[in-house]
Order: sequence, then structure tokens, then C-alpha cells
Amino acid sequence: MARRRLLLVVAGGVAIGVATVTSRGGGGHLAASETDEAPHTGATRPASGTHKPSTGHPSGRRPAKTIDTVSGKPMYYLDDGPRVIALTIDDGPSPVYTPQVLNILAEYGITAAFSMIGENVSYYPSIAQEVAAAGHMIVNHTWNHANLTSMKRSRLPGEVARTTDQIQAATGKTPEMFRAPYGAWSPTLLDYLASQKLTPLDWSVDPADWSRPGVGKIVKTIMGTTKTGSIILEHDGGGDRSQTVAALKIVIPRLLGEGYQFTVP
Repeated sequence: MARRRLLLVVAGGVAIGVATVTSRGGGGHLAASETDEAPHTGATRPASGTHKPSTGHPSGRRPAKTIDTVSGKPMYYLDDGPRVIALTIDDGPSPVYTPQVLNILAEYGITAAFSMIGENVSYYPSIAQEVAAAGHMIVNHTWNHANLTSMKRSRLPGEVARTTDQIQAATGKTPEMFRAPYGAWSPTLLDYLASQKLTPLDWSVDPADWSRPGVGKIVKTIMGTTKTGSIILEHDGGGDRSQTVAALKIVIPRLLGEGYQFTVP
């Protein structure tokens, strides 16, 4: 367990406390094996031996973070009316799983936000273009899923601005939101995002699908914790996301059946 300070957003303000907790979710990361799977038709597959995709944090868990002061405030919930929620999909694009997720969303007429890794966009620009062409939001999720909390401001453009440029080149869309890997924020990062006019996006429902806990567990967590304003975290990249795909086929119609409406942040 890691002892760290927690950032709580309540009643429009920020409260900071200290607690001993386990690492938060959002630990999905890039997996080199993903490039060896059959690419989706039209995807630009990197040539063998031409790159070594980042594997993110080796443990798949978020490093501890400490935030003493903040400028700006990450978005954990929506405020868009009763029973309105958002679905966010992280760590793609993937030539294997992103097209499957897109098919599910199209079947139910759902719009989602895809938090993309810049390095993956450079490998699979046509998949990123498919996401944009389908009308989904694209969010900047760093170049290689780095933990930015201890990174100097001078190095942030290489993770953030570089990714924005890559997404814009591949899709024609300029991201307006940024999601920090592991949900790890720092005052320096938040200041930099403000200078780039990027809204920090977090989440409020984490089924830990990146850890492959089982389809039933993913479904149970989402259905048990989603409420008005929830921002749901899922992953289409970073490894085997077959459980995520299977869970989405179950939870989306259930949530719609309970009267929820999907929007983007």
C-alpha cells in the first residue's frame, strides 16, 4: 500500500487529506504483443523491428502521487442533466480492439471519448481516423503513457504537445481535453495544460478492466457504481481487451434500459 495525499473535489472546491490506500485504477498500458496481432484492414502496421512500443508502468498499477496545491481542476463527473453519463476508452488506438468497440457503439448509437496514446496514433493513423470519422471525441493521453507527476515542465511538450500534433495530423481534429495516465495530476502539469487550453479529464467509475478481472466483475462494477454524471473508464489498448469488449456488449444495453443517456465530456 502506498501512503499519499488524496485530492477530493467537493462543492466546487478542493480538499486535500492523507490516507493509506492502494493504487488507483487506470493502469492500462501499451503492450508490445499488441502489434503482433492481426491488424484491422487499412491500419498502418509498424514494420517488424522498427520500434519498441512503450509498455507503460511495468506493474500495470499507478504510482503513488502527492498533490499539495492545484491550479485548475480535473473533471471527475459530468453536470449535464439527470441520468446523463459518459463512456471513455483509453490507451488506443488498437488495430484489434478499437474497431470492435466502434462496432458496439455504432450498434447502440453511442458517442464516446477515446483517450489516445500519441505513439499508437503514429502506428495506426487510419484507426484513429475511423474513430474521428464516427463522430467520437479524441482526448490527448500522452505520447507513451508516462507518469507525468515528477516530470519537469520543459519535458511536458514532448508528451502532450507532440501527441496533440500527431492526433491532428492523423484525424484533422485537435484535442480539447487531456487525460493523465493513472489519473496522476501535479500542479506543474495542470498549469501546463491550462497554457495549452486543454481541460484535464479524470473518471469516477473504474472497473479495472485493464487488469482483466473477468467480464462479470467489469459488468458488476459498472452497473453497481454508475450514477448520474458518472464518467466511466474502459480500455481498448494496452493488451488483451477481449473482456472489455464482451463487457461493453452487456453494460451498454443495460444502462440504456435503465434510462441513462450517453454524452461526451
